[in-house]
Amino acid sequence: MELTLDSIRSIRLYQRKRGYRFSLDALLLFDFARQPQAKKIADLGAGSGIIGLLLAKEKHPHAEAALIELQEQLSSLAEKNILLNGLEERVRAVNADMRDIKKTSGLKKGGFDLVVSNPPFRKPASGRISVDEERALARHELRMSLHDLVEAAGYLLKHGGKFCLIYHPERLPEVLERLRANGPFEAKRLRFVHGKAGLKAKMVLIEAVKGAAPGLEVAPPLVIYDENGSYTPEVKKIYGL
Repeated sequence: MELTLDSIRSIRLYQRKRGYRFSLDALLLFDFARQPQAKKIADLGAGSGIIGLLLAKEKHPHAEAALIELQEQLSSLAEKNILLNGLEERVRAVNADMRDIKKTSGLKKGGFDLVVSNPPFRKPASGRISVDEERALARHELRMSLHDLVEAAGYLLKHGGKFCLIYHPERLPEVLERLRANGPFEAKRLRFVHGKAGLKAKMVLIEAVKGAAPGLEVAPPLVIYDENGSYTPEVKKIYGL
């Protein structure tokens, strides 16, 4: 397995050279997620660990984090990255299937304050499925559905805990319906992500709170590129540039 060693913000990260690699989506979710008093954090579908590691290193330097990943190779990379960044006392990799989260040792029901996820958002029959298994499972709902994801988050979070995810806008109604049915969650904050100002949204960032009353804030849009095709100042800041 050929790896690259990459630096992003305050962490370093091993990734497969030709497998699944993190994208801007992960950094946008890290920036969006907020739960100031979080003591326990879970990253569902953690990949090589970037979101959970950044949250533990920068936003929540005293919190414990569980990086939950289905694919054994990616989970092993997450473990390697925990050690690389000196976070082994507070962060652990958990190789587990979200569909069996209730049977996973050490993941207590209602034991987490914040759950984040950058999940696959394409249905199996939607678009071309990558021949690379890591990429295919990261992009298409082949071994985890939206239902499975929300149920896992609902199991892990305590009452009042926050679930933050990034998803495709065309499936937003389905996400909101599923959050209410399976958490039960109430969406409290949305932020749409646009490639350029004036274009339709590419992604949507969602914050939902377990057991909350209705009441939704729609934040100003996040624009990735300016009119010259360069990153906007906000995205540069998110990248740590």
